[in-house]
Formats: sequence, structure tokens, C-alpha cells
Amino acid sequence: MNFGFSEEQDELRKMVRRFLEEKSPETEVRRLMATEEGYDPAVWSQMANELALQGLGIPEEFGGQGYGPVELYVVFEEMGAALLCAPYFSTVALAANALLFVGNEKDHAAYLPGIASGETIATVALTDDAGMWDLRSTSTTATREGDHFVISGVRSYVTDGSTATLLLVPAVTDKGLSLFAVAGDAEGVTREVLATMDQTRKQSRIEFANAPATLVGEEGAALAGLETTAQVAAAALAAEQVGGAQRVLDASVEYAKNRVQFGRPIGSFQAIKHKCADMLLDVESAKSAAYYAAWAAQERNEELPIAASLAKSFCSEAYFHCAAENIQIHGGIGFTWEHPAHLYFKRAKSSELFLGDPAYHRELLAQRLGI
Repeated sequence: MNFGFSEEQDELRKMVRRFLEEKSPETEVRRLMATEEGYDPAVWSQMANELALQGLGIPEEFGGQGYGPVELYVVFEEMGAALLCAPYFSTVALAANALLFVGNEKDHAAYLPGIASGETIATVALTDDAGMWDLRSTSTTATREGDHFVISGVRSYVTDGSTATLLLVPAVTDKGLSLFAVAGDAEGVTREVLATMDQTRKQSRIEFANAPATLVGEEGAALAGLETTAQVAAAALAAEQVGGAQRVLDASVEYAKNRVQFGRPIGSFQAIKHKCADMLLDVESAKSAAYYAAWAAQERNEELPIAASLAKSFCSEAYFHCAAENIQIHGGIGFTWEHPAHLYFKRAKSSELFLGDPAYHRELLAQRLGI
């Protein structure tokens, strides 16, 4: 296996980084996180039409670029570094993959072109009020009424659930766990924006009261595809976490070089050196874990479930540790609202819990390894 990036992938990284430097500076992040929508429609359109980012991992026959998880890893890493406020993760890492892994050709043709063009904002409603990530505990139900289905139940902590035009909802039918497509503005759908610690990534609680739904894929056969979706999304989230961890490490090192106390830069003090060295070890180890998960997702081999949980558990803790140390190294200013350190700290904590915390993924690892 080769963990090096190709010249084309490096150019993709440079392009995305330049775009985010212009469109997602700290001032814009703060502006968008204070809005109810949480994203800029004009930037979202640019991402789709000028950079083709929404369709990067979608097959060409459905309007996409036909690339894989490794290219998407590059994009997610840069977005994590910039704290991009946009429904990209929910649409691309969750919804597009759910359609690819659960849906059939008809579903792909119906929904993927809209995602690739940026016209569709989509998400997957994975959990209920209990916040359990185990799909086998899904409490939402769907019943057939004539030639269509209706869904009832509650899904909570739904990423970008209030702005999504397409909701993909796991629900239990007489035949087992199935996946359904529900229009965001459908009758019987009530959406409520939740107050969250990390305001850069919006979450919602959604109630379904006999809402009309369209079956995606085969009835009762969604579990395996949704589990694969969760694994690929966990690998993508690990990439985001690596990007954020690298950014706070860079900020800490830069501050340690320039902040002078007692007539010398604080980076010359042993305590600060040790903190930066520990952060560097965390970041480099996290990169290795995340690259491994991206490779496994690209190959879609039997190592993916193990690699995804390994990356998600390790990168979660590495990012949170680096974000916390970044505040410590910056001292008093690092605790203030005016400094960006708290934005990364909050994103690190929310990402640690999103798609399952480290303890959950270590338990999955133990089960998968037969320990």
C-alpha cells in the first residue's frame, strides 16, 4: 500500500486550500455560525459548479467526477482545518455514500445528480433521542400504505437536518431495517434546530408523523449498506480531525515562537517544548491512522471496519488533546471569545462524539478483532 499522495491529489489540496482561505476565514466562520442556516448558499454553489466538490466521489454517469475516498480525504482534511460552515459532510460523507451503498441504479439516477450539482442538500438521520449509533436500535418505523410508505418516529442530532432538502431515514418495516428518502418540506415532517456547543456544525431534531417516504434500495436490506456508510463517514471525519489538529499545532508553534516572556520566546521553555512535541506526535500518528482508513475505504476491503474504528477513536482523542493544549499554550488570550482556539476546541469535542465516541469505537474494534 502507498500512503503518498499523487501530484493530482496534491494539486487538489492546494486548490481547496486556496478556496477556503478566501471563503472560510475566521470572520466568515463566526458570521455563519451565528445564522440559523449555518452556510452561505453562494459559496455552496461555487463549491459545486466551479470546484465540483459535491460530486467528487459520485460516479461520472450520475453527474460526478468519479473519484474515491482518498481524494475526498484531502478535501475533508482541508475543510477541518478551515472549520468550513457548510452542509458538505452530511451531504457527501453521509447521504451520497448511503445512496451508493444502499440504493440501486434507479435511486442513484434519481438523487445523485442533484447532490453533484449542489441543488440537493442531503443528510442521513442516524440516531434517535437516545443518541445511540447502533443502527439495530432504530426506533423509527415505516409502514406501507397502498403503493407508498409513511414514516413515523423521531430522529435527533441530525447534522444539517433543518437545511437539508433530502432526508435519508433508516426505519424498521415488517421485513427489517430499510432506508427511506423523505423531502425536507414534506407533510408530517417537523424540524427543530438544536442548541449545540459547536455552532459551526448545525444539528436538528426531526419528528415524522406519517410522513410520505420513498424506499431506497430493497426493503429490509439496508443494514449492511448503512454500516458501510457509517464506516466510510467515520474515516472522513478522522480526516477532518487531522486537519483541525494540524491547524492548532501550527498555531501553537507560531505563538510559541513569537510570544516573549522574561526576555525570551516561550517556545524556548521546556514545558512548552514538551507540549508541542506531544502534539506533533499525536498529529503524525493520527495522520497514519486516517490515511490507513482512507486507503481501506478506497479499496472497500475487509479491513475497512477495523481501520475506520481505529482512525475514529485515535483521531478523536488526538484532536481534542491538541485543541486543549493549544488553549494552554496561548495562555489567557486562548480562553477568550475573541481567539479562534475555542472554535477548534468545540469542534474537536463535538467531532469526538459524532458517529460514536472513542469508547464506542474501541468496543467495535474489540468485537471485530474477536477480543
